[in-house]
Amino acid sequence: MKLHKLRPPTGARRARRRVARGHGSGRVKTAGRGSNGQASRSGFRRRWAFEGGQTPYTRRLPKRRGFKNPTRVDYEVLNVGLLDEHFAAGTDVTLELLTARGLIRQRAAHRPLKILGAGTLGKPLTVHAHRFSASAQAAIEAVGGTVVRVGVEEQAAASA
Repeated sequence: MKLHKLRPPTGARRARRRVARGHGSGRVKTAGRGSNGQASRSGFRRRWAFEGGQTPYTRRLPKRRGFKNPTRVDYEVLNVGLLDEHFAAGTDVTLELLTARGLIRQRAAHRPLKILGAGTLGKPLTVHAHRFSASAQAAIEAVGGTVVRVGVEEQAAASA
């Protein structure tokens, strides 16, 4: 085999289209560029997403604008009023129990639980969650319940 004899395999390279070379070619007068106008001139290049001057599709949609905070944490939220309705006094309210009762969705690692203070709590409960609002913590402790923060031990062990 010699370098000067190397050729691409047949069918791998297509011959370039020669336009405006007679009636038999099928691309005579305007050479496949349509009729007159900006697009028919040599050197024309349309800007990306240009729609002839009307407001482009990308600007008509309000989607995907602004800043997306990469460190934002989306919490699964639950009010203390719901805890009062669904659990008896002295119950140990864990994440698994909340999921089993259908009060929170199937818990994923990236959706921690936060207890909020809306509603009233009339019985002592031991509530396990990742975060508590100040009003929720006050409401739980006011009736003799306890607040257990989930994940605090792991964070303390990781930082030590």
